[in-house]
Amino acid sequence: MAAIAPSAAEAVRSAGGWLFDQVLAGWDVTVITAEAGHPRPLDILGVRASTFDDVIAAPAFGPCLQAIALPADLYRDDERVRRLVLAAAEAGRAEIRFWGGVWPADFDGSGDPVSHRLSLAARAFKAQALAAADLGEALTAESEALTAETEALTAETEVFRRAELRRPRLAAVSLQNV
Repeated sequence: MAAIAPSAAEAVRSAGGWLFDQVLAGWDVTVITAEAGHPRPLDILGVRASTFDDVIAAPAFGPCLQAIALPADLYRDDERVRRLVLAAAEAGRAEIRFWGGVWPADFDGSGDPVSHRLSLAARAFKAQALAAADLGEALTAESEALTAETEALTAETEVFRRAELRRPRLAAVSLQNV
């Protein structure tokens, strides 16, 4: 599983609890960022850190990648990110989840909301990771919503939008005329 974000702090703020719970469930989780920053916030969550340059040099995307989560704006604005996500989506194995921003045109509809209720441990570890990223004040309300409609930060739930790659629809062909 991979989360792609502009920075480690953004990954922690927007999806840190979900990432922690995935690690606890046995997933191998990597956060991919534009630049190598201080790894401490990600270390607290138990996830590996990587950069776009590392991933491009040695792609980690393939049949083993089961899920990708990222900000919709990053997908829209960064061609490298768009190529990586589309390659994973076209392979058909990775579930794609977006948070925030305008829905990408490459994906059907507005996406189904997918919420994840954070475990008590995830909330505690996310709070520590936020503090390590100097974002300790960011976690203030009851639940975390990461949808196109709202980006309100909360402590109990993180919500994403599940994406399906837009595929061209083939016109029906009548065999009677062949």
